[in-house]
Amino acid sequence: MSEQTTTGTEPGRGPGPETEPVPGPTAGPAPQTPQGPEAAAAAASSDTPAPEAAPIAPKDRRRLFAALRWTAAVAVFATVGAGVAYGITRPDRTDLPGLSTEDDGRWTFPALSQPALPAGAPLAQGPDNKDETHYAQLTGLLLPAPEGAKADDAVKADKDGAVSPDAFLEEYAPDVREKLKQSLEWDGLRQITGRGWTMPDGTRTHVYLLRFHASGFVDAFKGCDTNARLNGVSALELDDVWTGVKSTQSAIVPLRFPGSGMAGESEVSVYQEVKPVLGDEQTKVGCLQSGDVLGMVIQTRKGEVAPVPFHQTVILQSQLLS
Repeated sequence: MSEQTTTGTEPGRGPGPETEPVPGPTAGPAPQTPQGPEAAAAAASSDTPAPEAAPIAPKDRRRLFAALRWTAAVAVFATVGAGVAYGITRPDRTDLPGLSTEDDGRWTFPALSQPALPAGAPLAQGPDNKDETHYAQLTGLLLPAPEGAKADDAVKADKDGAVSPDAFLEEYAPDVREKLKQSLEWDGLRQITGRGWTMPDGTRTHVYLLRFHASGFVDAFKGCDTNARLNGVSALELDDVWTGVKSTQSAIVPLRFPGSGMAGESEVSVYQEVKPVLGDEQTKVGCLQSGDVLGMVIQTRKGEVAPVPFHQTVILQSQLLS
């Protein structure tokens, strides 16, 4: 680093009086720069200290803190926008405020994009589609498997991703399947698609999309709520992590994100198996209602289902439907 020479200034003190330059053998008189009124005013203004930033009002400070807390819960909830969608598909979180780069168990999904619509078809939740009908190909709205996953053959889908009602109902206890099958037939079921995968830690994920003739039929199906009798599951209750974050933040930050249940977004309900669980595995279920489509995410893991990848999967599937 080159040294800098200062004139008339000592460390820790302000500038002293100017010193006269010592002319060399050939040096002439130092040129004088005239200063008019405008130049003097400019010089004076340059010495005026900049005004201090206005302090953050207590109300704004509370909002800022709430926003940071909400960002810290991004693994549970997400705000609207493609940037956030990208942020929760990948585990890198260096640029997100309030979050460290420590691994939180999030999975890495492929880049998500919604399938193309038929010519002239409106968006599912566009202003010209009051019934929120999905005109896109249903398999294109199905969440892809994350990196490192292996296909789970327990989801019996054909090469096009279609699942028969009987294959789907294998997710339920044997004594309720016939009643649910009649419900699907009477309540206007059109199509089921599904995908399953298993992660290296043994977590199994089954994702289904059920398309009905209209949005009103989705509410009639009773196979995705706290009373759903899934195969090998004792009973379901509300997911405590999801519910806890939602309840503590709802009074501070508007719940306007995919999965919030607000108008124009998917309506999401998240459940977990009541403890103690049957056997050595726990099951968690996400139910997503979006227009004429019901999405269902079933995740099972030995010991306990990790909340971060489960909520991440539910949020991403919700975004595809929204």
